[in-house]
Amino acid sequence: MRRTVELIAAAARRLSIDTYMVLLLGMVVLASFLPAAGTVAVGLGHLTTFAIGLLFFLHGAKLSRQALLSALTHWRLHVLVLVITFALFPLLGLALKPLALALLTPDLYLGILFLCVLPSTVQSSIAFTAMARGNVAAAVCSASASNFLGIFITPVLVGLFIARGAAAGGSSLDSVLAIVEELLVPFLAGQFLRPWIGGWVDRNKPMLKFVDQGSILLVVYTAFSASVTEGLWRQLSLPTLIGLLVFACVLLALALGLSALVSRRLGFSREDEITIIFCGSKKSLASGVPMAKVLFASTSLGMIILPLMLFHQIQLMVCAVLAQRWARRPEIEAEEKASEVKA
Repeated sequence: MRRTVELIAAAARRLSIDTYMVLLLGMVVLASFLPAAGTVAVGLGHLTTFAIGLLFFLHGAKLSRQALLSALTHWRLHVLVLVITFALFPLLGLALKPLALALLTPDLYLGILFLCVLPSTVQSSIAFTAMARGNVAAAVCSASASNFLGIFITPVLVGLFIARGAAAGGSSLDSVLAIVEELLVPFLAGQFLRPWIGGWVDRNKPMLKFVDQGSILLVVYTAFSASVTEGLWRQLSLPTLIGLLVFACVLLALALGLSALVSRRLGFSREDEITIIFCGSKKSLASGVPMAKVLFASTSLGMIILPLMLFHQIQLMVCAVLAQRWARRPEIEAEEKASEVKA
C-alpha cells in the first residue's frame, strides 16, 4: 500500500499536479454543492474585487523596471511572442470553430475564444525557460510585457472576437476602462510605490503567493456558484467535458508546434526558441480569471473560465515534460549523433 502511495505521489510530481490545482478543483466542487447566494454572494463579490485589486497592486510593487528594460534590445523575439499570444491564438480559435462546435457547447466555445486572447503566464514561463536553459532574461521581459499589454489588448480582442451577449459591458472601450479601473490602476499604484515597499514585498513573497492564489480561488468559487445556480452542470455532460479535454490538447499542440516552426524559420537560436515556445504558447490563469470577472456577466463566468482552468493544467504538464527534456539536450544530441554514426 505504501509503495502504491509513493508511486502515485511520484506520478503527480512528474505531471505537475500540485496542491493549488487540487484547491481549484475543490472550489468547483464546493460551489457545486454549496453555492453562494443572496447576501453571501454579494459580500463575496465585494471581497473578491478587493482581493483582485490587492493582487495587482502587489504585482506592480514586485515587478522590477530593470527586469523589463534588461532584454528590450531583443525586440524580434518579443514581437514574435506577442504575435503568437495575441494573433496566432485567436486565429487558431476561429479556425478550429467547426471542431469546437462539434465537441463543445456554444458557451464553452466562448470560453475557448476568451482563453485565446489572454496574455502569457509570468512565473511558469520564466521557470520553465530557466529549467530548459533558455534565454531567461528575454523570458522575463516577454512574459512581463505580455501581461502588462494584455490589460489593454485582451478587452479589445474580447470585443472583436466574442459575442457581445456574453459580455458584462457594452463596447470594448467600456471593457478597457473597466480593466483600467480595477486592474491597471492598482498595478500602477504598486509600481509607483515600489521604491518604498518593493524591498518589503520581495522579502515577503509567500504573502504575495497567498494573495495571488487566494484571490483566484475566491473568483473561481463565486463564478461557479453563480453558474451552478443558473444550471451549469445540467448543461454539461461527460462527453462534452471529454471533448473539452481533447480540444484543449489540440489547441496546445498546434500552438507549441507553430511556435517552434516559426522561430526556427526566422533563425532564432535554440535558447531563444525555447523562450518563444514557453512564453508564446502559455495562457495566464492568474490574469485570465480576474479579467473574466470584469468582462463577463457573473452567470456566464463558470463556462468562460472552465476551458482556461483545464488548459492551464494541461500546459503545465506538457511544458514540464518539454522543459525536462530540453534541460538535458546535450545528452540527447550526443545520442542522436551516436545513432547517426551507427547508421
